[in-house]
Amino acid sequence: MALEIEHKFLLANDDWRSEVDHSVHYKQGYLSSSPLSSIRVRISDSKAWLNIKRATIGTHRQEFEYEIPLSDANSILDELCHKPLVEKIRYFVYRDRHVWEIDEFMGDNQGLIVAEIELSAIGEAFAKPAWVGMEVTDDLRYYNNNLCKHPFKDWDK
Repeated sequence: MALEIEHKFLLANDDWRSEVDHSVHYKQGYLSSSPLSSIRVRISDSKAWLNIKRATIGTHRQEFEYEIPLSDANSILDELCHKPLVEKIRYFVYRDRHVWEIDEFMGDNQGLIVAEIELSAIGEAFAKPAWVGMEVTDDLRYYNNNLCKHPFKDWDK
């Protein structure tokens, strides 16, 4: 079992774009999402994973992840996952011993951009770049499993 420790933020501006090291396209779907856990399948390039997360609000939660065959993942996404699928481009920005992962969503969640920083210990200190805005770690709307059920396009703006 792994413990995921992360903080999630909105962005204050687009200045982060000049610091991007590389990016990856993700397509993911949810098989199950309950008050206890979520089970998702994710494809990135030529690899795929099955991921199980404890549904905990806050900065840390249990996470299990297993690589699965790409053909299985495509079948699961097409035939078994709740729709709409969540698609995004994840940009990686390296700063001060940390990696900022910035997700720019597509499809029904287009227009939403969220930055995350994953930490190695609960309470670990980190510097917030000037392009990082309001923290939304405790706001369920920004969790990917909720973006599948309640896409950004349906939010009251």
